[in-house]
Amino acid sequence: MEKVEVGNIFVLTDENGEDQEIEVLGTLTIDEVEYAAVGFAEETQDESKDDIDVFFLRVEDGEELSVIETDEEFDRISAAFSEAQEALEQEEE
Repeated sequence: MEKVEVGNIFVLTDENGEDQEIEVLGTLTIDEVEYAAVGFAEETQDESKDDIDVFFLRVEDGEELSVIETDEEFDRISAAFSEAQEALEQEEE
């Protein structure tokens, strides 16, 4: 795999055994662990950008994506990405 960076598209196999293309929308390091916000490539490349399902994955060794195992970790990461997004939006104003 290649280094995980914004704009990269990866193929993941879902729980039904189907391949899904996902695009990296952002990365964030929290407590020395890197995480990626990703969305389905089909949705992220749609011009409207409405209703994109965003989910979070852990980045292992800078290049491998893995699921977040606990609800507590997911909630913490989701909140951190939300705060970072809000900060970016305030800077743009």
